[in-house]
Amino acid sequence: MKNKTQNTSGYLYWITFVAINGGLLFGLNMAGISGAVDMLKSEFSLTDSGLGTVAALLTFGCLIGALFTGNFTKKYGRKKVMLATAVLYILSALGCAFAESSVVLIIFRVLSGLAVGATSVVGPMYISEISPAHSRGRLVSMNQFAITIGIVLAYIFDYLLIGLGDDSWRFMLAVPALFGAFYLFFILVSFPESPRWLISKNRNVEAGAIMLKVGGEALIESELPQMEKIISEEMAKEKLKISELFKGKTGKIVLIGTLIAALQQITGINAVIMFAPEIFKAAGSAKGDSMMQSMIVGLVNFLMTIVALWLVDKKGRKTLLLWGAVGMTVSLAYLTWEFTKPVQYGPGVLTALLVYISFFAASFAPVMWVIISEIYPTRIKGLAMSFSTAVSWLCTFLTVYFAPVIQGGLGLSYLFGIFGIFSVIAFIFVKFWIPETKGKSLEQIEKELGLI
Repeated sequence: MKNKTQNTSGYLYWITFVAINGGLLFGLNMAGISGAVDMLKSEFSLTDSGLGTVAALLTFGCLIGALFTGNFTKKYGRKKVMLATAVLYILSALGCAFAESSVVLIIFRVLSGLAVGATSVVGPMYISEISPAHSRGRLVSMNQFAITIGIVLAYIFDYLLIGLGDDSWRFMLAVPALFGAFYLFFILVSFPESPRWLISKNRNVEAGAIMLKVGGEALIESELPQMEKIISEEMAKEKLKISELFKGKTGKIVLIGTLIAALQQITGINAVIMFAPEIFKAAGSAKGDSMMQSMIVGLVNFLMTIVALWLVDKKGRKTLLLWGAVGMTVSLAYLTWEFTKPVQYGPGVLTALLVYISFFAASFAPVMWVIISEIYPTRIKGLAMSFSTAVSWLCTFLTVYFAPVIQGGLGLSYLFGIFGIFSVIAFIFVKFWIPETKGKSLEQIEKELGLI
């Protein structure tokens, strides 16, 4: 029995590892442009608004990718969508690297965004559906952990490549193509479909075989019968209408999931990640030092996500979110005050940004994805996660687009002040609206939320 448990655990960790490679590429694409900002402005004669457009249009692609992925996952399955994203990651990275005009660069940035947006939906969805209840929070959070690794790697590659001359930005933007090739290979070689999707397509025998490999007979006995019963009941209902997402109890749950997804972004994280070198330069750091400090930001983001992995199934989702909102608010308040002064104290700015990153990485970064992958029932999960994630990407687009504009026009004190206000709102929202889902099966969560 011990060996059998070890073997099934090993298989679960392997397929989780393959799935989170999409998250790794997510991080590489989001942060990879940070070291190339000055070179892109010079290469294509971009204004602050133009730079915001180039950076933010990736997130516009993310919005579109997220919006349509739910339907594709329902129709074609989770695995095929992941295959498509792997191909998109490779093509978009190569297209950006060889771009000869800002228009071509923007087109391939949008294409890259389609892949990132699709990954942001299908990654957490797949892992939540393949995982046993007792470890689901930790395993879904592994996707965010992979995103932070991608961000760290992006900063490291940017730092190492920055000395290659005026065209070093091309190498920076080409990096995701290499990792995309590995992701594609892993999916093609050894990767199963989601058991819950298979059951929804009346392929119960295949679903049972996968669950046996994932969790052994214990998982089959504890979760499979209830899973088959509830999915069968959901599939017997009338075809899902989009309007159903916004009515009654279902509408309330979709609203909760969508607002937590939006708040994750409008508290500022992607603006800080993408423009970290520029923030440090504004605080008086030299270009090389600002890139090194950005790597420290990425490293802290990575390390604090490990803390979230450790705590999410112990302390619960809601506790992490509340403490995260408090820490983010305090650090953003300090940054707001610091940038009202004529001269900024560089180490103080770095410390405050690291505190902000730490609390975000240990709370909203992974827990938002856990929450929205848990609270939506199988019947609406594809569409509901697509909608919530698309709204999240819309908020990201607006945040990343306006961040350099606000910084250039009003100053960083206003930018950090706005993010701080949204962090206070996030605390209030979590306190009164977010349910605790720790240690419960997806079907049990459905029952407690009154959806079945």
